[in-house]
Amino acid sequence: MKAIINAMTANLHAQPNKYSELIDEGLYGMVVEIIEQKENEWVYVKTPYRYEGFCQTSNLLIDSTKPNLWEKEATYFVSQAFADVLSEPKIQSSKLKTLVRGSIVQVIPNRELNDEWVMVKLVTGRIGYTRRYWVSEKIEFNPDSEEVFRENVVQTALSYLKTPYRWGGKSPLGIDCSGLCSMAYLLNGVKIYRDAKIVEDFPIKEINFEQIQKGDLLYFPGHIAMYMADGLYVHSSLGGNEVSVNSLIKEHSQYREDLATTITAVGSLFPAK
Repeated sequence: MKAIINAMTANLHAQPNKYSELIDEGLYGMVVEIIEQKENEWVYVKTPYRYEGFCQTSNLLIDSTKPNLWEKEATYFVSQAFADVLSEPKIQSSKLKTLVRGSIVQVIPNRELNDEWVMVKLVTGRIGYTRRYWVSEKIEFNPDSEEVFRENVVQTALSYLKTPYRWGGKSPLGIDCSGLCSMAYLLNGVKIYRDAKIVEDFPIKEINFEQIQKGDLLYFPGHIAMYMADGLYVHSSLGGNEVSVNSLIKEHSQYREDLATTITAVGSLFPAK
C-alpha cells in the first residue's frame, strides 16, 4: 500500500520510536510505500529513492485510492525555501499550510487569477493559493543537456547556503550532507542514493578525480560534497554547522585539510570524458 506525506516534514526513524535516530525526512506530498504496519501508530516505509525507515501514521494520508492519482497529477514542487499556502489569493488571508522546498503540490489552472498567484490542491484535496513564482513544474532529466544540468544542480545546492546542519535533515529547516546532495539532484529530476557512498543500481558512477566536473560528487569517510569548479565544493558540514563552501586548494582561505586529504571517491551522473 502507498501513502502520501501530509506533514511539512515527516521524520523517518531507525526504530518505531520518536526518540530513536533520525535517518531521513520525507517532504510534503511525497508518496511512500508502506512495507509493514507496526504497533503504536508506526509504519515502516520506503521512499521513491528506496530509503527505508519508521514513520508515524499521523504524518501520512493513508488511502489506497489517492496515491496513484496524486503521483500523476501533482507535478509541481515548491522551489522557494518556504511557501505559505493561503485560503484566498491575497496576503491577508488565513494560512492553510507552510511548505518547504521540495514539497509537492497539484496546480489547478485558473484564468481568473493574476500573474502573482496560483491555485494549488493539497494532499487532502483542499484548495489553496500561493505565489506563482514559489512553485515550479517537476523537471524531467535530459541526458543531452549535460552542461545545463551541471549548472542547475550546483545552483540548487547553493540555494541551501547557511541552512543549519541537521542529522537526517533534508529541508531548509536543517539538512545533512547527503540530504543536500540528494535534494539538489532530486529537484533536477534525478534520484541518487541518500547516503554518503556510491551504491550499485543508482545513477552515480565512480570516475577518476582528474575527470571531475561541476556538479559531480566528492566522497569522504562518512561525508559527501558537491564539486562546484575551480577547486570549490558546497556541502553541509557537521564541523561547520551549516551549508557552506570550502576549497580543495591548500592556498585558498576556505581550504579544509581534513577533507582535501581524505577523498575516497568521485562520482558522476555522466560518463567520464
